[in-house]
Amino acid sequence: MNQADTFSYRTKDLVIELATPEDYERVGELTAQSYFEAGHFETPDDGYLQFVRKVRERAEQTEIYVVRREAKIVGSMTLIQVGSDYADIALPGELEIRMLSVDPAAQRGGIGRAMVSATIERARSLPGINAVSLTTGSTWHSARALYESMDFVHDPQRDWVVPGTDISLVVYARKL
Repeated sequence: MNQADTFSYRTKDLVIELATPEDYERVGELTAQSYFEAGHFETPDDGYLQFVRKVRERAEQTEIYVVRREAKIVGSMTLIQVGSDYADIALPGELEIRMLSVDPAAQRGGIGRAMVSATIERARSLPGINAVSLTTGSTWHSARALYESMDFVHDPQRDWVVPGTDISLVVYARKL
């Protein structure tokens, strides 16, 4: 058992804990569904949405967390350190959040904020980690407002465009 196996974060109605293999299918579908329903992709069969459904493979190199409300999974996220094949922007000393998703029926209820808070707590427990980083869409104003309200700072020198697309991503980081 490693430290991730025992890490959990709780609010009055949410439990955030490491996903189990039994959760992987729900995590993949939830992530793809939330991204598609937000209008970020033209088809639910988009290549990236197929990629996010491959949770079992991702779990071999990352920490995947689920958010449970009354035992039902309503959110998930992947936490990544530099060196993982899944790291997009993580620098040495950073814990990167990727594939943060909330069930569309449960959005705007504090789940995203709870996941980011849990990530900050998880990062503080990891030796050598002194910051949390993430990307979000350049036009995703509500997500950007959430991160800024939690003391994340936009780092424009790290912004990038997803290869082969016109999707512009902005990078935020927060020192611990």
